[in-house]
Amino acid sequence: MKIIEKEDFDQFVTELIEKDSREIVGVQKKGKDKFAFQQLHDVADLRLDYDVTILPPKKYFMPQRETLVRYKSTEEISMDPVNEVIPRVIIGIHPYDLVSIRQMDKVFEDTHADQNYLWKRREAVLIGVNMQDVSEWSFAASMGTATIDSGYDLMLTDLGDKYAVEIGSSKGSNILEKHNAEIRDALPEEVEAVEKEKEKIEKKFETELDFSPHELPHLLGENYNNEEFWEENSEDCLSCGTCNLVCPTCYCFDVQEEADINLQEGERLRRWDGCMLQAFAEVAGGENFREEKASRYRHRYMRKGRYMYDEFGDIACVGCGRCSSQCLPDIADPARIYNKLKEGKI
Repeated sequence: MKIIEKEDFDQFVTELIEKDSREIVGVQKKGKDKFAFQQLHDVADLRLDYDVTILPPKKYFMPQRETLVRYKSTEEISMDPVNEVIPRVIIGIHPYDLVSIRQMDKVFEDTHADQNYLWKRREAVLIGVNMQDVSEWSFAASMGTATIDSGYDLMLTDLGDKYAVEIGSSKGSNILEKHNAEIRDALPEEVEAVEKEKEKIEKKFETELDFSPHELPHLLGENYNNEEFWEENSEDCLSCGTCNLVCPTCYCFDVQEEADINLQEGERLRRWDGCMLQAFAEVAGGENFREEKASRYRHRYMRKGRYMYDEFGDIACVGCGRCSSQCLPDIADPARIYNKLKEGKI
């Protein structure tokens, strides 16, 4: 563990912005009380005291819209794979989002290796920060994602007039060395202070899961056919898909062909998709095997708490609270739904 004074940290970030060849991304305030990951042009715009961002940092590894192939058809047909990789340093990632990135790494590497994701991921430096403010919707402590000890290149903890810096990889140590960060070894009392800060974080959450998340796969399996529960709780669903789009562990996409008006060239691209959208499960011939919104609603929770666990051993909900905060009819809160299931309530 290292220590860097805040004014030295600002100088370090300024040097990154001015001299590093990579794009520097940081959390910035948007409007009155919203925050977003965006390219950073001035260290004064960086906010490390935020509660939650509108979208997770997965957008840098799996963009909302991404070209996969460009093709031309003249005398011969040519198809050129596309992978637009922008090396980045991303500053200010909360632990729950780092956990979600680790889950996405498994998905895109362990099944069918997706080079469009993996190349972007490998060219990124992840600088995390332990939370100072906690979203009222978040239940990360219940999910074991409020603090972590891996999955980052650097991890910052605010200690007043300085940051403790935990180095998690050679990428992390290299970037500190390359930009001459003014760091020193942490004293024993500073190491202890970091542990106390992490303990404080765990106690800040107002929203909680009332049982261990390890019970979720079994609980959901038992309630798969609890039609009354799923129909009652999905009644007000708008099928807008917002909960999918803001989720850090959702990775479904639709592949589309866009031909130029001359019909001689075009591109194949993928866009974010979501299981809560009515047309998501529609197949050739117009058949929709998840036509009812109750079945889509159930699928979302099953996917988070059971399907991904069966496939990868992960509960695919990190407790960030984005889905809850963005849901207009207020029916997307996973903690509330899982607690109701556990208690046997409708």
